[in-house]
Amino acid sequence: MNNVSKKQAILALNAMQRYVTQQDGTEPPFDNEFNSHKAEGLYVDIVSGEPLFSSLDKFDSRCGWPSFSKPVEPNNIVEKADNSYGMHRTEVRSADADSHLGHVFNDGPKAAGGLRYCINSAALRFIPKNELEKEGYGQYLKLFTKQK
Repeated sequence: MNNVSKKQAILALNAMQRYVTQQDGTEPPFDNEFNSHKAEGLYVDIVSGEPLFSSLDKFDSRCGWPSFSKPVEPNNIVEKADNSYGMHRTEVRSADADSHLGHVFNDGPKAAGGLRYCINSAALRFIPKNELEKEGYGQYLKLFTKQK
């Protein structure tokens, strides 16, 4: 993503999306778009569109934000130490756009690897399964095909 297209994408964000992705903010728990979202599809970075998480890896952690057990493209996630507010956490950012996404914790489902990516809805755009091809994410349709 070049600087011009990133700047244009950031200008198109609403105030909460800008606060979360550009100022390392956190949206209110439970009062956000994707916390209870259950549709099948792909969650991408709101700024760059880079694929981040699949609905297949989403689970209800009861924390108030969307939670995922793993990224759909591990190379699209960057982890950084975050010692703000007197806590020791691991921040997750998108690799290309450098958007603040949320944090990753070691209290996720053990059967799925034990991680919980706690992500702000405001950092995400959802692409429904039936729109993946049209939106340029057709290669991810195979994730939603039942194995025989």
